[in-house]
Amino acid sequence: MALEDYRESMEKCSHCGYCKYIPLSQIKSSRFLSGCPSMDYMHFHAYSGSGRLNVAEGLLDGTIDYSDKLLDVVYKCPVCGMCDVSCKMSVTELETLETALELRAKCVEDGQTLPEHMAVIDNLREEDTMILGKKKADRGRWAEGLGVKDLSKGGTAEVLFHAGCRLSYDEDRWEVVRGAVNLLKNAGVDVGIMGADENCCGGRAYEMGYRGEFKKYAESNIETWETKGIKTVVTCCSDGYYAFNYLYPAKSGKRVNVEILHITQYLDRLIKEGKIKPNKSVPMTVTYHDPCHLGRMGEPYIPYTGKRKKIRNQIAVWDPPKPRRLGAKGVYDSPRDILKSIQGLDLVEMERIRECSYCCGAGGGVKEAYPDFAIQTASERIEEAKATGAEAIVTSCPWCERNFIDATVEKGEKMKVYDVIELLQKAI
Repeated sequence: MALEDYRESMEKCSHCGYCKYIPLSQIKSSRFLSGCPSMDYMHFHAYSGSGRLNVAEGLLDGTIDYSDKLLDVVYKCPVCGMCDVSCKMSVTELETLETALELRAKCVEDGQTLPEHMAVIDNLREEDTMILGKKKADRGRWAEGLGVKDLSKGGTAEVLFHAGCRLSYDEDRWEVVRGAVNLLKNAGVDVGIMGADENCCGGRAYEMGYRGEFKKYAESNIETWETKGIKTVVTCCSDGYYAFNYLYPAKSGKRVNVEILHITQYLDRLIKEGKIKPNKSVPMTVTYHDPCHLGRMGEPYIPYTGKRKKIRNQIAVWDPPKPRRLGAKGVYDSPRDILKSIQGLDLVEMERIRECSYCCGAGGGVKEAYPDFAIQTASERIEEAKATGAEAIVTSCPWCERNFIDATVEKGEKMKVYDVIELLQKAI
């Protein structure tokens, strides 16, 4: 779809301000009621979901033109989807997130890009990764010595493990991805990887507005799965899960005929089947951070073929009623069930959880283009984690983990950062 297709959302927005907060029914205190990192950082309406609807309409109508300030409004947003959930839960069915994404695509189409994003995209085009400065040839180094099948050299496996860009190159986090493969192998899973031939999922390129790159990687990955006879794709990357589970079927024009699972879903299944047994105590108080792409944005794609019509030529409705993506069907229980299966581990919850989770700040190209904004957003989430009395914040997304770790170092915080997999390993 194009930006023009969301004009109805632009015209219907009443500027109520709900998009700036978590849904009103979920607010537990005045301290942690905010839902929009952009508003928290910039304190100006244009940076809210409603404000970007204004900007999009002005751009379409020609009442405003491109400028450095307009691009700042467009790109200084982690596209975390919280404004979209709040709008749909509190008011109506405006498409604040889709409009923001299409606004970026229009900017890219018109050559209005950020140099920081272009550097990343150039690296993607040359080396098939969103991690600046990294080489395609090094993508499989994380798996050296594991003895896992490398399907790029032939053969097949029932489960294809997709490491993702961040975990493939972030050596400080290799314990996560290596631990995941070891857990699968020890549970008897027929698992393989693509090694140096693994491609980016294309999800972050899509969020930055680069639709051609997204389509290229969607088509390539789907073809690989079909060629290799893969039945299940498992990934540790929340961005990858969102891309495979939602963006591919919804935006690429290609059918996905394999089972897509996040690693926490698969490990939770293995624990409940008795194939993984956490029998060691891990005495620790932790809180869990729901990644945006695994949670509210990780809802499965539901095809819709209805039409828009008007009652008495006035009230526009979808016929039949269109499914609303409220974020509630994301992956929330599996990571929590894994943590609850670990003896001695005390899980305490933050105020903003599940579909109301506050963003870590690393998404949508923010960490690449606006690192100070990314760190402040992560710091806000860490403050919420500290308020629970937890000694560690645990999550299931390598981008979240990297941003939290960077924030704790920069701010001198003592909060520990773990992946669910790291704690499960401690319990085996």
